[in-house]
Amino acid sequence: MAEIAAPRGTRDILPAEATAWRWLVETHRRVVESFGYRPIETPIFESVELFMRGVGAETDIVEKQMFTFQDRGGRSLALRPESTAGVVRAVVGARLDQERRPVRVHYQGPMFRAENPQRGRQRQFTQVGVETIGERSPELDAEVIEIAWRYFEALHLTGVHLQVNTLGDSEDRKIYREALVKYYTPFRDRLCDDCKRRLDINPLRLLDCKKDADLVADAPIIWDLLDAGSKAYFTSVLASLVAAGVEATVNYRIVRGLDYYADTVFEFWHDSLHGAQNSLGGGGRYDGLAEALSLPATPGAGYALGLERILLVAHELGVTPAPEPDCDVIVVSVETPQTHRAAELARTLRAAGTRVVLDVSERRLDRKLRNADRLGARIAVIVGEEEMRSDDAVVRDLAERSQQRVPSAELASTVARLLETPA
Repeated sequence: MAEIAAPRGTRDILPAEATAWRWLVETHRRVVESFGYRPIETPIFESVELFMRGVGAETDIVEKQMFTFQDRGGRSLALRPESTAGVVRAVVGARLDQERRPVRVHYQGPMFRAENPQRGRQRQFTQVGVETIGERSPELDAEVIEIAWRYFEALHLTGVHLQVNTLGDSEDRKIYREALVKYYTPFRDRLCDDCKRRLDINPLRLLDCKKDADLVADAPIIWDLLDAGSKAYFTSVLASLVAAGVEATVNYRIVRGLDYYADTVFEFWHDSLHGAQNSLGGGGRYDGLAEALSLPATPGAGYALGLERILLVAHELGVTPAPEPDCDVIVVSVETPQTHRAAELARTLRAAGTRVVLDVSERRLDRKLRNADRLGARIAVIVGEEEMRSDDAVVRDLAERSQQRVPSAELASTVARLLETPA
């Protein structure tokens, strides 16, 4: 019988990697909450209609990449390919924006897209993100960008490049789409099959195509077609970024892959991620998304960052934290009769906040102490027949190679003091 492997495009996160993943998630939480963002969780699966109307029925995500299924009631559901549409549904649907404006929330969790697995791209991947919902302001756009920038700084990621653009308002985008159609139509016969279809239904996506990338250089620039209001809005965003000390490059070819974006859009690139996978994530403003979901018109902006790619960069830069030891203390019994006493002492230490592994196996003491090294324990607490009689324990500092006999009543305080001493 064949061995069962993890599904293609997924991977296991084993204990040795857990420290780095916790570092990514906890650092993000600390940074975003310093800006006043509160946690939110939405379902891993949602109605297919949510993404068709929110993300866009003609986007690659909806057309090609969603994992969809029917529940027992015949309802069409999808594993979420992104979180913004679900967060807007939750926040605006619960009328949270009537309590405070804007509503600032952050999230983390798995997303799912049926893409071709490769370095930095998986079918199940993890994102962290923020959304600010309820107000339209260039300062909020800049705040969202700054949060991600501060996150990368907190991770000590160097070499991150911020690319920003504006898509203008709905009228600007209509004019720009017409200009793109006019430019690309003479090249229709040489376009790839996807771009031939995009030319008719979603011409902005032509700027994302890698197969026809040589045509992009001479394509119309959206800035040349924006009205004065849209230009002023974007100029204000850039000024706020300068004031925050965030370095940005204006890139008029950034359009993002989702239909709900308008005005400010941005991506974070890194040189160590090459080709189509050089983006650590991005986001932008999406003032029309709530209306597309048949909710009251509500402006918003946010970002999503891919943790798998961020971790690749962190590994290459050598900034990921070392794996944490399994425990601080190992409690061992010398012989079987002392097992209950050893377990009691382990519970006492855990109650005092110490991470403890209990080893009451029948292995020899020297083998148990070698196992302590593998676990990364700093201290071994040894309970034998003599310790049972005298109600104490041998406390061995494995780093200093010293030991002492300690009364049981003083064990927790002694261990705490030793752990506070640098090894």
